[in-house]
Order: sequence, then structure tokens, then C-alpha cells
Amino acid sequence: MHRAPAHLKILALLGFVLVVVATPREWYWAFAAYFAVLAVVVAISRVPPTYLLKRMVVEIPFVVFALLLPFVAHGPQTEVLGVSVSQSGLLAAWGLLVKGTLGVLASLTLAATTEPQELLAGLERLRLPNLLVQIMGFMIRYLDVVTSEMHRMKVARESRGFTARNPRHWPVLAKSAGALFIRSYERGERVHLAMLSRGYTGRMPRQ
Repeated sequence: MHRAPAHLKILALLGFVLVVVATPREWYWAFAAYFAVLAVVVAISRVPPTYLLKRMVVEIPFVVFALLLPFVAHGPQTEVLGVSVSQSGLLAAWGLLVKGTLGVLASLTLAATTEPQELLAGLERLRLPNLLVQIMGFMIRYLDVVTSEMHRMKVARESRGFTARNPRHWPVLAKSAGALFIRSYERGERVHLAMLSRGYTGRMPRQ
């Protein structure tokens, strides 16, 4: 799995997600088969399950939305654990949860078995617009820089006795986010000028 060409893994992920999304929600056996396939792939790749579970937190907003669906949807009602919920909402929640979970797990497995630079090279080989590939490359390269800047701003706020405890503090956090955006934009301008001065012509050199 780790040595497989990146562009083939990207195509496999895309095909898997399309098949999962196109599967009717009532085909429970099909989703069980999809989970079995993913489990086999994870076992072959030797990615620790705990690694994937920790990163499944990105799915929390979809989980919350899915949990609300049975209570806000209309249609025939049924009882689950003594609570009356919508049958159509319950089915929609199931579809959202199972399809979202499969997609997230497959994406995390791809990310765990492929280096970022290999992913970018795979996207280029799949003829993704070069500008988009470069934007994603810069995002990967400077994510740590922006994260460190955000941490320094947090330390500066706390050193002045600020701690966000209630909504009244949200304006301060919003100003911090705006300042972080401006600093990141200015850093991007400086990096771009430095690249132009070194002969950048719109394509990144490959080693």
C-alpha cells in the first residue's frame, strides 16, 4: 500500500467514494462489504487503528447533523428507545453517517500511506490544473508556519491575562483571526516575491 503509485491510489479512493455515495441507503449488506474491504486495506497497510480513530474527529459536525435529522424531519413516526422519531429522518441519518464514515476512513487511509509530495505528484500526473496543485503544495509547506504563528498569538493573549470563557470574548478571537489572516497574506506576498527573484515561472522545479 505504501509503495503503490500515488495516482492509482487517488483514483481508487475516488472510485470507492463514488460507489459508496451511489449505493442506496437500504442496501445494508453493501455497506457491510465496504467496511470489510476497508478493514482489509487497513490491515495490509499496517496503519494503527488508533491513528485513524483519533483523526475521525473531523466527522463530528456531520455526526451532530445526522443525530438531529430524525427529530426535525417530517413523515411517519416510529419509536426508538421510547423516543418518537421520523422514519425518513432516521434513514437519512443512517445514510449520512455510514457514507461519511466510509469516505473519511478511506481518505485517512490514503493520507496515512502516501507522502504529501507523492500526492501532489499524483495529482499532477492525473492532469489536475497546475495552479491548484501548487496552491495545495504551499498549503502543506506553510501549514506548520501558520500554526506556530497562531500559537504565538495565543501565548501573547494569555500573557496579558486573556482567557476565552464566554461569548463576550469572541470579538477578541475574531480580531486575532483577522490579524492571523493579514500576517499570512503578507508572508505569502514576501514568499512570492522571493520566488520571482529566483526565476519562478509558474511551475515548481522537481528534484
